[in-house]
Amino acid sequence: MVVGVDGSPASVDALRWAVGQAQAVGADVEAVTAWLHPSAPGWSGHPDDEEFGAGIARKVLDNAVAEVSGSGHPVRVAARVVKGGAVAALLAAARGADLLVVGSRGHGGFTGALLGSVGQHCVQHAPCPVVVVRHDAP
Repeated sequence: MVVGVDGSPASVDALRWAVGQAQAVGADVEAVTAWLHPSAPGWSGHPDDEEFGAGIARKVLDNAVAEVSGSGHPVRVAARVVKGGAVAALLAAARGADLLVVGSRGHGGFTGALLGSVGQHCVQHAPCPVVVVRHDAP
């Protein structure tokens, strides 16, 4: 199973769901975080500093995996950081996967039922079934 993780509560919920499902069916999980160089005004990092962007993405991914792994699930979770857009990274990782899991936008109410652009694109173009996990804020 491949899971998209961006550090949002919805993506952590998606990872948690995937780990539980993987335990139930005896599968492994590949958690994928994609990153791109920031291009916003005020960005103070060096545009060629690969280590900086990858390091932030790795920390986000490792934190999510640690949070979910603490739930007592004996499932192998491989964590992979990919340079590139989230959609391209997830669709590439989903080739050959049994399932792709992504989080919803999680805004609650009617808007919570809507998919973000990454989830929508994955649902429409993934080479495998897709599960969208809704985040229910307390």
